[in-house]
Amino acid sequence: MMSTTNAPTPVLRIVMTRALHPHEETDSQRLQPLVERIQSEPTMINQPIVAPISDTEYVVLDGANRSNAFALLDYPHILIQVVSYAAGTVELDTWQHVVCNWSADALIEHLVDLPNVEILYGHHADALAHVTCRDGRLLALRAHTQDNHERSAVLRQIVAVYQRSAILQRTALSDPAQVWETFQDGAALIVFPAYRPDDIIAAAQQRAYLPPGISRHIVHGRALRVNYPLDALRDPTPTLEQKNAALQHWLHDKIAKRQMRYYAETTYQFDE
Repeated sequence: MMSTTNAPTPVLRIVMTRALHPHEETDSQRLQPLVERIQSEPTMINQPIVAPISDTEYVVLDGANRSNAFALLDYPHILIQVVSYAAGTVELDTWQHVVCNWSADALIEHLVDLPNVEILYGHHADALAHVTCRDGRLLALRAHTQDNHERSAVLRQIVAVYQRSAILQRTALSDPAQVWETFQDGAALIVFPAYRPDDIIAAAQQRAYLPPGISRHIVHGRALRVNYPLDALRDPTPTLEQKNAALQHWLHDKIAKRQMRYYAETTYQFDE
């Protein structure tokens, strides 16, 4: 694991928009407002984080909605930050989901109605997810298949149940007592199994998409507030090589003017 006090300089690159492949489903509630914002804003604030699949293709680790927005707008090129699982610059973890403003009983009633989900009490190693209710009940949600496409489809159905009827909060907390203290209107905590980098790449290549907001990528040296001119990405006239040469000139100018600063601290951001 790489030390957070020794993160590398971000590798920023401009690539074909069609070269990006998501590993998770698009969040439809967030996509359209993002499309409208990109159309009206002068700069790209935060770029997708990607890992290489091949020399010219990438899996989107974070920023699927942004890359999909670029595709919907027919922008030929997109700014990305390239990271590597193998180099240790990115860690793969999972988010937990907290189901808020709903009751655990109502959640369970809706889950029971799903045709491809088996609900068992207690912990089961092959579960798609575990549900811890505020009253202490522990349930395992299982699918009767080992096929990636089918398991991902069932998982999307599970998450859709509370996306439709409750408020979904993501958290890195896994201790129920801390979760209930933090989310006072939380009714249930959904915990997902650990994923491996190969699972993320396979989900992208096979289009066996995970639901949004489960995979959690911790990037050492993540570039934030890049604010790169969107006109430079929209313009179809320059070649990809010319655009990347202009990007490097822009980066060198930022460094020369001391406009890029590195923070080693773990941070909370309040303007999302």
